[in-house]
Amino acid sequence: MKKQIITLAAGLIIIPGFSQSLQEIITKTDNENFEVAAANYRSLIAKESSKGDNYFYYAENFFKSGDLDSATIYYSKGAEVNATNPLNYVGLGKILLSQTKVNDAKTLFFKAITLGAGKNAELLRKNAEAWLVTENKDADEAIKLATTAIKLDPKNPENYIILGDAQLEKNPTEGSAPVKSYQMASTLNPKSTKGILREGKLYQRGRNYQLALEYYKKAIGIDPNFAPAYREIAELYSLAGQPAKSIENWKKYLEINNSNYARYRFMSALFANKQYSEATSEYESLKKSNFSNLYLERLAGYSYAEMGAKTDTLAYAKGLKAMNTFFEMAGPSFKFIVNDYKYKGLLMAKTGKDSLGIIEMQKAITIDSSSSGEIYSIISGLCMKNKRYDQVIYFQEKKMRGDYKKLVISDCFDLGKACYFSAVACQKQSNEMKESLAKKKKPTNTPEVAAKEAESKNLFQKADLAFIRMGELNPAWPWAYTWRGRVNASLDPMALSDTTKVQYEKVLSLIKPEERTGIYKPSVIEAYEYLGYYYVTKKEDAKAKEQWLIVKELDPTNEKANNYLNPKKPQPTAPKPPGTK
Repeated sequence: MKKQIITLAAGLIIIPGFSQSLQEIITKTDNENFEVAAANYRSLIAKESSKGDNYFYYAENFFKSGDLDSATIYYSKGAEVNATNPLNYVGLGKILLSQTKVNDAKTLFFKAITLGAGKNAELLRKNAEAWLVTENKDADEAIKLATTAIKLDPKNPENYIILGDAQLEKNPTEGSAPVKSYQMASTLNPKSTKGILREGKLYQRGRNYQLALEYYKKAIGIDPNFAPAYREIAELYSLAGQPAKSIENWKKYLEINNSNYARYRFMSALFANKQYSEATSEYESLKKSNFSNLYLERLAGYSYAEMGAKTDTLAYAKGLKAMNTFFEMAGPSFKFIVNDYKYKGLLMAKTGKDSLGIIEMQKAITIDSSSSGEIYSIISGLCMKNKRYDQVIYFQEKKMRGDYKKLVISDCFDLGKACYFSAVACQKQSNEMKESLAKKKKPTNTPEVAAKEAESKNLFQKADLAFIRMGELNPAWPWAYTWRGRVNASLDPMALSDTTKVQYEKVLSLIKPEERTGIYKPSVIEAYEYLGYYYVTKKEDAKAKEQWLIVKELDPTNEKANNYLNPKKPQPTAPKPPGTK
């Protein structure tokens, strides 16, 4: 169940001298001005405490703002103070639907319809709406109820709005029936901003953004203070990839409806627009206002994780605290999503809890295996940072499942390096084993040595395949060929073939002259060092000297170049005494 506590709504606070009709307050709820409406409902209930409708619409205000716990309290209170009022039973049934207690919800809906004797159009509308606003939807039932409401109250535009919503839910790809219903609502009430807004949303679903925008602006033309229209425009611009205009309209929304809940929704928009620093600023401001909402904590955790520690060195710690609060508020029965575990794990890793973070991220994959690729990449990156090469190989191989084409370039780089360093370690171990055996004057070609050498060779070959894929993904990046050079040099230390030479020549062909003394200078030196060695092994002295001169020019203190170009001459020794050998 969604849980939210809004301090403003903590009790029945009476506002002296305030008097508004129920319909006027319902309009504020429709305008998403939930906190002001809540205060008005409390005042109304204080004056008319026996009217069940007052409690129902107060509870509806909570339900629409996402606070199902408070909604449950006031639906129940309404049923208690006025047991014959059917609306609150519909509200309680809707809560049960949100808890996946469908049969129990149907029992309450039946009780409500029985109390209404089938003659209460508002009751039928609210019952129809209940079947559309939770995860347990029934479009056919909603259509049946809305149709009955139309027969009872044919001139009420709300009937057609609910009918249109139900028709769209039944067939999301067919807009002709819903648009007729919404247009009928607008015909019955030309100033029905809700009907016009629904038409705009229908066109937005069909990706006709320009026509959707026209309808949203039409709604604003009817009522310049209709906040939902500004929100829809803001979200439309976000979809269209225009974040500046999106935020501009969110700010207009806030000018009309500057409540904590509205600012929370604004924070969601900032996150969607990748304005993470601004999103966390809104979060910290809301916390100072004592606004509490588990989704606020979730969003804060995500935002701090994405923002990183560059602008706030405590960002990761703050993000982890928010995510922990979110999980505590949600409870074990909450339906968590992939990002919940992904971001929690990432934040744990960023705050020094790598192993626990990886466990959390693996939970994300159990929720949705389609997320495994992204998660394995993140985990692999964490393992790479900690030089846990065996784990890098494990997770990257889990991701690619035998196909290197499933890896992105950063995956290839991590996998290639992990395999290379692991191969070097195996190579070192096999050499140490042979040295130990030789000292004991035992044969060095033991099965254990052979197995270690085979493991090393296999890892070098895997590294080469990863770097080959890296070169395919970015053929102009010299690093792919530098690493292939290192791998092949390890596989062919005596330069018996040209496989290594080809890679280092490719490196030199890709690096521009002006880049040779910049970031690629180490790669250039490495390439010429190998070519110098290669030509020495081939006894091509002129070519060898040419390579080593270039190395010395780039790095005058290079020991390898100096040893080749200026070999140390044997020092004269003292003559031996006569008669000695």
